[in-house]
Formats: sequence, structure tokens, C-alpha cells
Amino acid sequence: MTLRHTALLLSILGLAVTLFLRPAGFWGGAATVAFAVLVAVGIRDLWQPHHSLLRNYPVIGHVRWLVEMIRPEIRQYLLESDTDATPFSRAQRSLVYRRAKEAPSDHPFGTLMDVYADDYEFIQHSLAPVPVPDPASFRVTVGNAQCSRPYSASVLNISAMSFGALSANAIRALNAGAARGGFFHDTGEGSISPYHREHGGDITWQIASGYFGCRDELGRFDPDRFAAQAATDQVRMIELKLSQGAKPGHGGVLPGRKVTPEIAATRGIATGVDCISPACHSAFGTPLEMMAFLQQLRTLSGGKPVGFKLCVGLPWEFMAIVKAMLATGVMPDFIVVDGAEGGTGAAPVEFSDHIGVPMREGLLFVHNTLVGAGLRDQIRVGVAGKLISAFDLAAVLAIGADWANSARGFMFALGCIQSMSCHTNYCPTGIATQDHRRSRALVVPEKAERVWRYHARTVQALAELLAAAGLHHPDELRPHHLVHRVSTVETRQFDRMHYFAEHNDLVEKRAASRFYRDNWDRARPDRFTPA
Repeated sequence: MTLRHTALLLSILGLAVTLFLRPAGFWGGAATVAFAVLVAVGIRDLWQPHHSLLRNYPVIGHVRWLVEMIRPEIRQYLLESDTDATPFSRAQRSLVYRRAKEAPSDHPFGTLMDVYADDYEFIQHSLAPVPVPDPASFRVTVGNAQCSRPYSASVLNISAMSFGALSANAIRALNAGAARGGFFHDTGEGSISPYHREHGGDITWQIASGYFGCRDELGRFDPDRFAAQAATDQVRMIELKLSQGAKPGHGGVLPGRKVTPEIAATRGIATGVDCISPACHSAFGTPLEMMAFLQQLRTLSGGKPVGFKLCVGLPWEFMAIVKAMLATGVMPDFIVVDGAEGGTGAAPVEFSDHIGVPMREGLLFVHNTLVGAGLRDQIRVGVAGKLISAFDLAAVLAIGADWANSARGFMFALGCIQSMSCHTNYCPTGIATQDHRRSRALVVPEKAERVWRYHARTVQALAELLAAAGLHHPDELRPHHLVHRVSTVETRQFDRMHYFAEHNDLVEKRAASRFYRDNWDRARPDRFTPA
């Protein structure tokens, strides 16, 4: 025995003293039991073969795991600064909380941001500001000439989050808030649950590679089941998911033990059996086949807007899809660009950290490709990925987006505290869990009000930003309205930082960017592999 064993020796000494003195009362017995437990733990530590730290430091070595376990909470509540984004800063979360609770969100004593730091961004205001426009007018009509039932979407909507990833009460609250605020609620790939339908909020139904809610017994796309679901008036748009930002190119497995009867009924799968989300679609294998599938979805849905969502990867693959649009004449009504900074309930670390194009670069690429192909005026573009404030919206609208989707922003509105336990089923706020005892703590009417208020006050803040810049509508935002600091002594307007294509310059082979010219030449409408 050495000093390394001091904690164990003190435990043995304490046990010996309490056994010898036999102190009376509750506390005497509790002390004896506590010392006995510590001695037992210490002896076990000496003999167990798994942790050398515990063999060298019995009893006291467990403090290391205890501190490690509570480290995220200590950092978040005691050490983290207001601007540390891990992944969202305290300032970002607080902004959502205040707007959702209708608390004052005015900021005293000046900004906490370093306005001379690299990457600082701002909007250039006008010396002739205009009256604040009505946020109710910030709508985007989605649906081109091939769509017989266009939809008027808000500039801010709820991004894709499935029932199964979120609890039933979370889905109820999100949809009820969307119904009151007049914005849409994306179902995520887990299909339309009964909880999406309770409050009648507008739904964008996401169809992914598992075809949940519209699949046959072998997991293939079932046109009849799709048509039955898509026919309901609450379903306003159909979104084909090719990939998501947090784990593009990666399939998924929901273990059978987590496939409850509710989830099984919603997804059209067997209870208690592993639920597989393949990495790619089985309904099509080439860009031309993808266009035919989109047209099939549009027809089966009765002419509702149909589009697709992707995180941009190999550039010629998206360009191949655009060439397939030109070859077939089939135009999706919208495209949603998800960024690599997007969130998810669980993803491999390497995929979250090192795969996929970030949102702004992806948005610029998609926007430029559509402009260069002469199709931008027929296709709306949405974005998703770490969008919280009105400035976040303005920044993406200025460089090519028509609207934005937010997932984690609306989760904060529900009460998410960023505990980073989404994948454990032990979400402390009852949002990302299927534990009914935990989700019962989420009171639907109260949280639905917070969802609505967060949306309303954020869009109102966008209106005030626009007015300060002398603009009447988000459609008027242009790249030159936004400025990015590239060093402590230089700033650049967005139109001076990024390449912006000219109408039809890819088709007419006069694009100024070699990157776009070379990848356009590699793209083939009949396959995803490069020429």
C-alpha cells in the first residue's frame, strides 16, 4: 500500500472505527454503510482488469469519470463565454429563448462581438430607411408552370425532424405553432405521424431512401400508398431527400428495440425489427430516372410542388441533375440545400466533421448552376443549416436563397438546452426522446405558443433589418447589401467575395469560372459518374 491507496486506506479506517464504536441512530448506520461500500469499491478496483487507473488509484480514481460526466454542464453553465458556438453559443440560445417567451430581446451597452475580428459580418444600412414592411407579406410562391397547386411559403419554416427522433409532444407543439403562424413543418424522413395531423399545420412531406409511409413489404416505393397520403390537403409540398448535411452519403439503422408500435405504424414497417435507411434510392439510379420519379410524385400528389433536398458533394453530380432537367423538360419546383453544419440526432463523428459542403458554399453553387443553365427563375431554392437570427436569414437570402428552414432554432423554442443527449433517449426536456415519462413534461399548448412567437418575432426582426437597409421585401436583398470582414483592415461586400453566374452562361459555354466550366463538361444527364 502506498499514497496512491490513501482513499482506500481511509475508507478501511473509517469502517473499522464505526464498527468498533457502533454509533447509534440513523447517521451512525449510514456512515457504516457508506464506508463499507467504499471499501468494497476499492477492493473491486484493485482486482478488476479493465482500468489501470483504478488499479493504481482505487476509490479516488472514480472522481475522474464523475468530473468527465458533468464536464459539458460545467462548461456550458460556468465557463462558456456568450459567443462560444459549441455548436450554438449562449447568446444564440438566449435570443431564441427570449423571443419564444416574448421577453425583451433588446441588448444593452453595445455588442459583445469583436467587430474587427476576421469573419465578422454586417448589413449596410441606408441613409434613406423606409417604413418597416409587414412581415405577413414575406411569402414565397413555390410552384412553376408544371405545378397545378402552388404553395405560398413563409421565409422561415421548420426544418426536417422525424417522429422517432422527436417525441410525440414535440411534434404536436411544432405543428400547432406552424398552424398558428402560417409556416410549414417538414416531417423529416420518418413520414407523417398522427401527431403531425392533430393541429392541421402545413406539412412538407419528406420522402427518403427508406420510403417510409409509402413503401411496400420489401421497402420499395409504393405509388398507391404515396398517393393516399399525399392527397390530403394538409400536405402542401413533397420533398425528395437525396442527402442531409450532418451525414451525407450515409444510411442509417433504427434498432428493432426502438421501433415502437407507433413508429412502426407511421413508417409502414414491422414492430421490433431493425429499420434500415439505405444510403441511396432504389426508385432511380440516374439523373434522367430521377426526373421521371419527380414527375411521378407530382402526378400522384395531384400537382403539388415537388422538389428535392441535398447536401452538395461532387459538383458534377448536381450538374448532371440540372442537365437531366434540360434534357427531359421536367423541372422540380424547389431545391433545398442542406449544409454540412446541419444537425442530427446521431451521426458518425467523421461524417459530421469532414463530409459535405457547408451551407453557403452549397447555396452559391446550386444558385449559380441554375442561373448558368437558365433555370433559376423556374426553381425556388431553400436552405437549412445553423440558422437562428434574422441576420442569419438575411445573409442567405442575399446570396441566392428564397427561404430558410431551421431545425435547432425551433428546438430551442421548445425548450432544448443543448444537453447533447439527443442520441441517448434521455433528453432532459422531453424533446428528443421516446420515453413517455420524459416527454410528458413538454406541455404542448405552452410550447406551441413559443414556436409561434419565435417565428413571428424573428420575421419581424428581419422586417426591421430590411427597413434599415431601405428595402421593402426579402426579394430585394442582394449580395452587395452584406459585408464580410476578411482582415482587421479590410472588408468586402458579398458580391466582391463570391462568383455569381450570368443567365445561361453554362449552356452557352461562356462561364467566367473555370471551376464551373470544367465540372459542367464532366456532367452527364444519363449517369452520376463524370464523363
